[in-house]
Amino acid sequence: MRRELVLLALLLVLSAVTAAQNPQFLSSANLQNMSRLIGAYGIFSIGAGLVIVSGGIDLAVGSTFALVGVFLSMMLTQWGWPPAAAALAAIALAAALGAVHGVLISRARLQPFIVTLCGLLVYRSVARYLTGDSTVGFGNSEGFEWLRDLSSGSLAGVPMPFVLMLGVAVAAGVLLHWTVYGRRLLAVGRNEEAARFAGISTRTVVTVAYVLAGILTGIAGILLAFYTNSISPSSHGNFYELYAIAAAVLGGCSLRGGEGSVVGIVIGAALLQVLRNLVNLLDIPSSLDLAVMGAVILIGAAADQFIGSGRER
Repeated sequence: MRRELVLLALLLVLSAVTAAQNPQFLSSANLQNMSRLIGAYGIFSIGAGLVIVSGGIDLAVGSTFALVGVFLSMMLTQWGWPPAAAALAAIALAAALGAVHGVLISRARLQPFIVTLCGLLVYRSVARYLTGDSTVGFGNSEGFEWLRDLSSGSLAGVPMPFVLMLGVAVAAGVLLHWTVYGRRLLAVGRNEEAARFAGISTRTVVTVAYVLAGILTGIAGILLAFYTNSISPSSHGNFYELYAIAAAVLGGCSLRGGEGSVVGIVIGAALLQVLRNLVNLLDIPSSLDLAVMGAVILIGAAADQFIGSGRER
């Protein structure tokens, strides 16, 4: 909890500094938009965090967004699917991709980096092929306005993506910290071989982690697709896996596996969005956006290495 408190203090200080430099930071429109993005990014970052806790990694998040967005658009605007069925199918698609990752990693014993890197390449290529490399969208969302409202609507003044993220965070927090599965996931991440000797079905634990990450990626994919209202398969979701990894690492998920906090991941996702907002409001070149992400991941990995070496001594 100490790390989360430090991260929260850093978030508050950074917000105060940004507000002092540009009062527009505290405008209602800016806070609403930032909360909307924190919600969507927080959801898929929690999924990535669960995978990292298991000792794995997911590099296919952004490409999954492109594929889910393309299929969602086709189901709603071309195939005439009922909105609820289309949304469930989009989430099921992402969950199925997560299951494929989990099986290849846990049963075929392939490296998570290789499996999800291949996913990154394949899913975006499929999305581009299906659309002829052209942009697709949802038009005015006639007939499925409630799906659009999940992304652009509010509940008692709070953006719906942020409300959904809070629900996901509570569920994931209970799962990770208060259930048998959560304890097994942490054990597998710390030492998979020892967990196997202790009678834990490590293959099942790892596969479930990737399926859960896929479900959360699917939910966030729907929110982001309607947030942009168009999907360019060649660029939609590009580098979003970096945001997820950075948020998880910032939030206390060890890249060694076996350690993580849902509260920390949420704060990490919020901190990254504040950093992006700072780049925009202070007229810092947007080209430095990814440099910030790279620096965050590097600092987090270095801190993890330092802490891990200290514990070993």
